[in-house]
Amino acid sequence: MVERDYDVAIIGGGHNGLVAAAYLAKAGKKVIVLEKLEGLGGAAVSERTFPGVDANLSRYSYLVSLLPKQIIDDLGLDLTLAPRRYGSYTPEPGTNRGLLIDKHDESVTKDSFQSIGAAEDFDSWNEFYARTEELAKKLFPTVLEPLKRQTEVRELIGEELWNEFFVNPIGKSVAKNFKSDLVRGVVLTDALIGTFAANEDANLDANKCFLYHVIGNETGEWQIPVGGMGSISSAMAASAADFGAELKTNSEVIAITEDRTVTFVEVGDEKSISADFVLVNVAEPVLNKLLGRHTRHNIQGAQVKVNMLLKRLPKLKSRVEPEKAFGGTFHINENFSQLQKAFDDASSGKIPDPLPLEIYCHSITDPSILGDKLQKSGAQTLTAFVLHTPHALLENSDHDLMRKLFQDAVIESINSVLDEDISSLLIQDIDGNPCIETKTTQDLENSLGLPGGNIFHAPLSWPFAKDQEDLGSAEKRWGVSTGYPHIYYCGSTSVRGGAVSGIGGHNAAMAVLEETNNNLSSK
Repeated sequence: MVERDYDVAIIGGGHNGLVAAAYLAKAGKKVIVLEKLEGLGGAAVSERTFPGVDANLSRYSYLVSLLPKQIIDDLGLDLTLAPRRYGSYTPEPGTNRGLLIDKHDESVTKDSFQSIGAAEDFDSWNEFYARTEELAKKLFPTVLEPLKRQTEVRELIGEELWNEFFVNPIGKSVAKNFKSDLVRGVVLTDALIGTFAANEDANLDANKCFLYHVIGNETGEWQIPVGGMGSISSAMAASAADFGAELKTNSEVIAITEDRTVTFVEVGDEKSISADFVLVNVAEPVLNKLLGRHTRHNIQGAQVKVNMLLKRLPKLKSRVEPEKAFGGTFHINENFSQLQKAFDDASSGKIPDPLPLEIYCHSITDPSILGDKLQKSGAQTLTAFVLHTPHALLENSDHDLMRKLFQDAVIESINSVLDEDISSLLIQDIDGNPCIETKTTQDLENSLGLPGGNIFHAPLSWPFAKDQEDLGSAEKRWGVSTGYPHIYYCGSTSVRGGAVSGIGGHNAAMAVLEETNNNLSSK
């Protein structure tokens, strides 16, 4: 028997890699994590984005819903997730009205539906989300278990929920349940975060995206990580280290062999290690490259993210208090018809006009990410997440120019609902530059290695196996198979991966432990 340097080598120190490392080290395995960047966390990081400005922004990912409480408890993670009082606010284009969802006061929400002429949709809203919560309670507990088959999930959730969310395009279900163009748009946005699809998507990619946005922890509630997204990765790294995992940064993996020899460069020195198992927290095209099998792919993301730091929250045309409007998810130009037009614009190679986007303000709920001086000044963070901006728009283009065009279009879209120019509220950094940065799909590919800037590593999959699928091995049962023996996916590429959840890391660790336990019991 060949003696290995490690029981498990993990490629990529994003949050999933850290979760896998913690579980395996806790189980007594000798584990090493190799991360090419200077810090751990991957897309789940907080950084002082603007020079000389005391603000730690969640630079890439920014909210949490799918991180199971079981993982937090199992690993003893020291982190706090804060709820938001307001679900969302959506101005009605061309008017001074808007829809405010107040999770603490149903009468406020009901009056708001009435104010935009959508009184009939209030009951439909409650009934629709009661069904998504029923779905969440049945389905979410399965994500940390071996894969169920399609028929099992269908029986688990029932025929009505199956047809509404797994068979019919989610856009059709939304249009059937709601009459208001605005309300329909608010509901549909959860199906389009990072997913480029038409309102009535026959491929059901939008359904998969919607599903993961509404089942988190059996409620679908999205919460704010206190201290910023980096607090989650830091807690995971601390847990992994406490259990004995070796965590190496500035260590870029350049090759993996099928016999699980890993070659990496650490501060200019090329080194090699061997492991019984290799877990890869990377996308399939990246794994293929590491294995020396360069393949073409058509994976692409479909979002732009803009981070801003403002002197204060902006005034709205609707005169709604900014603390309420920005206290949840602020939808802009995301009516149902606007979303379809934006998809059509982007499909024809144009930047959508107007850009559909949603804004999130971390600092209202958690001011701790700002230094004392900024807090006292009334400064606030804003993050704009833009829909329907596929990677294809950047192909054969000047990237710097396109980034500027995207940023200008985002400002224009935001200003369409404000009573002032948001650019005038931007704080300046130490060099006199406005505190605004724009991240495109190309930026995500360049900095984080995400093919085509896809935030899910690849198109999302259903959280179950096909009825005829082979589930005869641990890696297949746990949805982490790469097709190579003892080399498993442990990140978003795994079945049920995507978002900051730790699910991929947990399931890869369980596959390793199941396989090693089986091997021991067979001897």
